[in-house]
Amino acid sequence: MKKLLVLMLLPLLAACSSVERLALPAPEVLPGQTLTQFASVPGHQVDHRMWSAFLSRYVAPDARGVNRVAYGQVTQADRARLDRYLADLQSVDPMRLTRDQQLAYWINLYNAVTVSVVLENYPVDSIRDIKDRPLSIGPWSRPLVEVMGQMLSLNDIEHRIIRPVFDEPRIHYALNCAAVGCPNLMDRAWQAETLERDFTAAEHAYVNDPRGVRFDENGGLILSKIYIWFREDFGPNEKALLLRIQKAADPELRALLKEAQRVKAYRYNWDLNDVRPEDS
Repeated sequence: MKKLLVLMLLPLLAACSSVERLALPAPEVLPGQTLTQFASVPGHQVDHRMWSAFLSRYVAPDARGVNRVAYGQVTQADRARLDRYLADLQSVDPMRLTRDQQLAYWINLYNAVTVSVVLENYPVDSIRDIKDRPLSIGPWSRPLVEVMGQMLSLNDIEHRIIRPVFDEPRIHYALNCAAVGCPNLMDRAWQAETLERDFTAAEHAYVNDPRGVRFDENGGLILSKIYIWFREDFGPNEKALLLRIQKAADPELRALLKEAQRVKAYRYNWDLNDVRPEDS
């Protein structure tokens, strides 16, 4: 009876995830956008040390390996430094950056803005509680930064700059939405010189973490919702997605994935990635 109930619920769960996917902006470049023209090597160096210092001070893993942010412990001085870092980033001309420099720039800008938004509204249980209007599902559509005279939202940075221009699916392991279910926020800034290494490490960490890939007590495959929200970034269909995940999986998990016929469900934990009392 229980198995029959699960089978009956599968289409409903898939439908819910599909609706969430449809609510996301399409990966299309902003009309008239010129922010992502790349400079030739060596390009212009952007100083991310202030952001690295902030992250190293306030980001640490809990017992389950979830990187937590100590939002409630951020000092006024460090908040001012974060604001200064964001101001510095907004004064940069991205077209003076090489491809890798620019990608690191956009990742750091996205993550730093996200942390700043949470700090402005803290305490909250989830970033989705930060609403612009009654029916809003979060702060992602709100214009928050200005780069070369163009106002940008978090959605603009992710879906209208990074995704359509850089064609890098591992970006979803780098951008952090302040949720427990999200891949970890690194405890240092992203840098052009270490992009490939850090992408590889971030992908491996998430695929081999229960937040990314796991099997339930009945052997059903449960994936993070990022794999259905951004399906076209990871592959044309579920089979291609599973093959991609296998490549990043450790041997034991890879063997289980090879036997999996389909994905049972996609799940995601939207709880804020802040430090809980038991983590202090």
